[in-house]
Parts: sequence; C-alpha cells; structure tokens
Amino acid sequence: MSQKKVAAIGLGSMGYGMAQSLIRAGHETYGYDVVPDQMARLAAEGGKSAPIADIAASLDAVVVCVLNAAQTEAVLFGDDGVAPRLKRGAVVLSCATVAPDFARAMEARCAEHGVLYVDAPISGGSVKAAKGQLSIMSAATPEAYAAAEEMFEATAETVFRLGDCAGAGSAMKAVNQLLAGVHIAAMGEAITFGVTQGIDPATFVEVISKCAGTSWMLENRAPHIVAGDYKPHSAIEIWLKDLGIVLDIAKSAKFSAPITAAALQQYVTAAGIGLGREDDSAVAKVYARNAGILLPGME
Repeated sequence: MSQKKVAAIGLGSMGYGMAQSLIRAGHETYGYDVVPDQMARLAAEGGKSAPIADIAASLDAVVVCVLNAAQTEAVLFGDDGVAPRLKRGAVVLSCATVAPDFARAMEARCAEHGVLYVDAPISGGSVKAAKGQLSIMSAATPEAYAAAEEMFEATAETVFRLGDCAGAGSAMKAVNQLLAGVHIAAMGEAITFGVTQGIDPATFVEVISKCAGTSWMLENRAPHIVAGDYKPHSAIEIWLKDLGIVLDIAKSAKFSAPITAAALQQYVTAAGIGLGREDDSAVAKVYARNAGILLPGME
C-alpha cells in the first residue's frame, strides 16, 4: 500500500478515530478541527500540522467527517473551502449523514474542479473508528473508488459499494439511521419499563441481550445506563439531525414514517430538558422522568 498525503477534517469521536487509523496505516495525515486541542492531541499521536491552504495542492485525499451538510459544504466550498485548492484527481471522502440529493450536488461541484468524490457515510461507532473497523456505505465513480482504496483499507472493515455515482450511500445511511435511532429509543423505553416491573437495568441487559428482543444498539447502549455513564460517544442532539434528515427524505418520497417520528420526539424532548450533549442512551431518562423513577446516574 502506497503512502498518501491526507487531510482529516473533523476530529470528533468518529473523525478522530479515522485519523488515528490513517496514521497507523502509514499515511501522512494532517488533522483539522474547530477545537484546537483535538488537533494538538492528534499531532502528539503522529499527525502532521500545517495550514491547510499551504498543503491542499499536494493532498491525495481529504476525509471530511463533520456534523452535517452545512459543515460539509463549508469545508469543501466555503470561503476557505478546500475543494478548489486540490489537485486534479484528488479524492474527497464525505462521511457525514446527509441527504442523497446533497451528496449528488457535492459530487457535481467537485467534478467541476477535477476532484473525485466518494459518498461515504460511516457506521460502527467511535471504538470501531479507532480500530479501523468501520462499515462504509459508499457510492462513487470507478475512478473515485480507485483513488480512495487506501483510505478504505485504513479505516474500514467493510465497504459496501452501492452505486457508481453519489447518492446511494447516503440513502442507505438514512435507512440505517432510521433503524439505529428507533432502536435506541426503543431500548430506553424497554429498560425503563422493566424498572417499573422490578427488573433492574443490569438484569435487563443480561437477559434481553440473549433473547429475540435484542439489537446491536441495545447491547451497545444499555450498558451505559447500567453504569450510569452518559459521557457522549454519540450525543442525543445528533439524532435530531439524523432522524430529521430521514423524515425530510420520507416526506419528499411521500412515505409515512410514524415510528421514526415518534422516536424523534423523544430525542427532541431529551434535548429540551438539557440532555442534548449527553450520550444518546440518555433518551431513557425521558421515560424515567415520566414514570417518576430513577435510573443509575440520575438524581
């Protein structure tokens, strides 16, 4: 595998793990984030540091792992946007959850500058990101896939190739986020319901994780509740965005998604009572407050 010169833009829980994986794979990796401490932390772990304007023309790839479409567009085409500065044939991996139409628009705008674009939303959580074991739901031209191959090898365990142009990856991510968001909310409802019936959270996890009612999200998030640890691996407020995107897509398709809408309302309620920056497992606190009970870590 040849060494590439890469900019990792967005060093949150997922983007930081991807940057770590790129460094570990031997790529010359420059990290950028609005939080300077994250950039300094990555530099201490082997990342490179330089103004992006100084190195953009020599980059082989840019991995964009920011919060949403607006931030993605700002990174690529804002006042200091990187896309017009890249050399022809450089590739952008866009990892945020966005609408398929937005992904197609970014691909077209990148193409105007001779830049390749991979619609590359990710799944797996911060732990798998740090291990280079993400799942990537991708869509891109054959040329973009070829340019991104080393990035995939460094950051992903599974790469789903869903189409030969942008859009299909983001569509699949929307489907995944529908299920993931609903599953977390359903876990919060179930674990709290169990408490009302005298089942403590630890017993809930022990039993349900071995029964048909389990899910990956239940097994991953419910232990946070048992531990009373709501430090955000994935925050409540992310679901306001992601399930909002799902419902926007559903509306444009004239598709009713009532279960998604109900789950979104629980996250909205959680954010409204000040839990927006807590781990998304904290959605269970909404149910607990309504039932007049306390979960571990609640006062």
